[in-house]
Amino acid sequence: MIFEEKTIETERIYEGKILNLRRDKVTVEHGTSYREIIEHNGGAVIAAVTEDKKMVMVRQYRKPAERAMLEVPAGKIDPGEDPKQTAARELKEETGYEAEKIEFVTSFYPTVGYSNEQLYLFVAEGLVPGETCFDENEAIDIEEIDIDILFDMVMTGRIHDAKTIISILMIRDMISSGKLRSCRRL
Repeated sequence: MIFEEKTIETERIYEGKILNLRRDKVTVEHGTSYREIIEHNGGAVIAAVTEDKKMVMVRQYRKPAERAMLEVPAGKIDPGEDPKQTAARELKEETGYEAEKIEFVTSFYPTVGYSNEQLYLFVAEGLVPGETCFDENEAIDIEEIDIDILFDMVMTGRIHDAKTIISILMIRDMISSGKLRSCRRL
């Protein structure tokens, strides 16, 4: 039987621009314990797919990992913003593309052990190129890569970002099963 933890008290440790940190005292099966929890508004993840089965990817330096990472476009949800609006905004900002169609695929918690961050995955089709409008602190390279090559990169450990791995696996399955009709069968 799974024991549901109840919060007894909460201590605010840090409040920042992107995240907050709290420490909860909780009930556990044989007494009490503490949980350190990162609070985050969540984010939208955009799998932008071209007609010829390529995904629009971004490569950028990530300080926490101390390396450049190949990722799907994504961004944090602003307070009061709908995740689908975030997806469209981030796609335009990071890649310059606008999409004729953006559809919700799934949501997931990337680090459920210590954060309430929830990510919402969308697929974008009918891509129309345009100009990027990076945030002032962003330096991003844009690449279009075939989904089968991306799948191979996932399976051989060459993609390290969890949201990107999930996106590639989901989109490849959607293409294979015919759920993404805009992709030409090659």
